[in-house]
Amino acid sequence: MMRPRRLRDLRPPGLPFHAVQRMDTALVDRVARLPRGPWDPAFSWLTRAATHSKLWIAIAAGLALKKGPSRRAAAHGLMAVALASASVNIVAKRLLPRTRPHPAALPVHRFLSPQPTSSSLPSGHSASAFAFATGVGLLSPPLGAALVPLAAGVAYSRVHTGAHWPSDVVLGSACGVGAAFVTRTWWARLETAPPARTTPAPAPALERGEGLAVVLNPASGPAGTDSAARVRELFPSAMVKEVGEDDDAAEVARTLAATSGVRALGVWGGDGTVGAVAGVCADLRMPLAVLPGGTFNHFARDLGALEGADVADAVDAGTALVCDLGRVRAERGDPEAPEEVRVVMLNTASVGVYPNLVRRRDHLRRRLPWLPKRAAGTLAALRTFGASTPTWLEIDGVRRKVWTLYIGRGRYWPRDIAPLERPILDDGVLDLRAASARPRFARLRLLTALVTGTAERSPALHEWDAEEVELAALGRPLVLAVDGEVVPGVRRATVRVERGALTVYSPRAAG
Repeated sequence: MMRPRRLRDLRPPGLPFHAVQRMDTALVDRVARLPRGPWDPAFSWLTRAATHSKLWIAIAAGLALKKGPSRRAAAHGLMAVALASASVNIVAKRLLPRTRPHPAALPVHRFLSPQPTSSSLPSGHSASAFAFATGVGLLSPPLGAALVPLAAGVAYSRVHTGAHWPSDVVLGSACGVGAAFVTRTWWARLETAPPARTTPAPAPALERGEGLAVVLNPASGPAGTDSAARVRELFPSAMVKEVGEDDDAAEVARTLAATSGVRALGVWGGDGTVGAVAGVCADLRMPLAVLPGGTFNHFARDLGALEGADVADAVDAGTALVCDLGRVRAERGDPEAPEEVRVVMLNTASVGVYPNLVRRRDHLRRRLPWLPKRAAGTLAALRTFGASTPTWLEIDGVRRKVWTLYIGRGRYWPRDIAPLERPILDDGVLDLRAASARPRFARLRLLTALVTGTAERSPALHEWDAEEVELAALGRPLVLAVDGEVVPGVRRATVRVERGALTVYSPRAAG
């Protein structure tokens, strides 16, 4: 086989950095002199596998199979690849035209065919490789360290196969690292939620449910479930009262509480039914046992009461905790003679599009159980805010134009537009978050923040804590959603938190 010509004779004319070109020529000449071996097909395969980022997408898919830091690291790595690829291939290659190495520079068995026709400077493969490795490493240093040799192999393969000059690879790698650090400022830094904390509360130990009266909503729970039989199985000695469609769960609870021998109330149903009975327990200072009979059971989840057997054990042992309670007082109808509505708030209240966001998020999580919670919330928020209209209202006397006002009974995490977790049930505050529609390009700014994971730092999202908040409609009456139940036609409303108002049996208290 003929020896390839030395590259000093093939140097493209007109390059401004002659010293760099001389170094590139010398290095490629040395690569051309390497003996033939099994590394040749290996580097050829590696460079083709990294084309269009196929290699990094495949690795990210593998990392995403395991829930946790590796999944977030993979997502961040792909975000960095997207930025690096766009900046190098769309911008840098147009601004820095350069001829690629001549086919005669390397042996024919090693040279990449067909050779790319775009500018040689900088290397897009190298940029994507180091963007992915660095992006993953910023969130998971061990995984990033494991990927660096592979990224370096991809970068070198571009020189080994004649696709790039060495300086192209160096600049491309630097662009990739820079892109990863840029996207690090986009990527949501998950504020660590505080450790779950409970305040123990005294409660009677009711063995087999002796002294417990349970309000049961038979319409709650999965179809075909015999709710009454399940409750009697858990609490053989308890009194069980089913509520009909026309019954008021709160009145039924008050009647049961006045029955001789009743020392605690229980409830089987969704958050609406649970809230009605919880209000009675708070008024009478009577312990409450919550059974997971609803569709989502958000309050029961926070109590650690998603399993009926665990709740029964807590009631038997008398393990209970202190919990705050939210109270909503709303005026609706004729302003001259308004109707007053009072509702208990266990979890959240909202004005605007937040209920639609929650419904979409929960729908995604049911259909795609492998989808991370935060990703489901982001996708739901994008769809909701992209198609919604803002609402005018007064919040504590201040006029605001908002997409949504979210009110959490207690602080929720993450601190963005789609919170999921409430580790402390008695912190005594309302968690308020307003997605403002007032700034210029507010919708675009909010959607951009959602895509980049920076909603909690967006100027369109305002967060604050309070013990009480007053709302007033400006123009059309408001639709106020409380724990999934809709209160239409609201002209004024007050939401406040009662600290430590409720004692609840909970498996968490045992911990």
